[in-house]
Amino acid sequence: MMTSELPPPGFPRRLGAMFYDTLLLLALLMMLSYPYVWLTGGDKPGLIVKTLYQFYLLAICFFFYAGFWVRGGQTLGLRTWRMKLVRDDGGPITWAIALKRFVLAWISLLCLGLGFLWVIYDRDKLAWHDRLSGTRLIRLPNTKANPAN
Repeated sequence: MMTSELPPPGFPRRLGAMFYDTLLLLALLMMLSYPYVWLTGGDKPGLIVKTLYQFYLLAICFFFYAGFWVRGGQTLGLRTWRMKLVRDDGGPITWAIALKRFVLAWISLLCLGLGFLWVIYDRDKLAWHDRLSGTRLIRLPNTKANPAN
């Protein structure tokens, strides 16, 4: 079955994958924050150090998502919930497209999550960042053999 024939996932399935990925990302962020805590010694850092740390955390988030998207189109949450990120034109997800989607997803989130909730109303079940980045999530078929057959 071609990816263009596969249905888009609904909002609850997307939410489940986001929950899984968020748990993994939080664990990663906590682990990779130890150098910052060690360097600052628990003292209140200055504005420059604090800003650099925030960009560091944002970069970790980007490489977490983009790394999975570029290498197969599936984060661990997407894989668990049987979804995959694909381009509308069928091409591979590049780092540039991943960056565009990541930035647009943040905009979707910062608008009180409306960009994500848009999936509920969109005829193609696309979020703002899906539509604007030329990507979409597809729901993969269940590949487990059915023992009843």
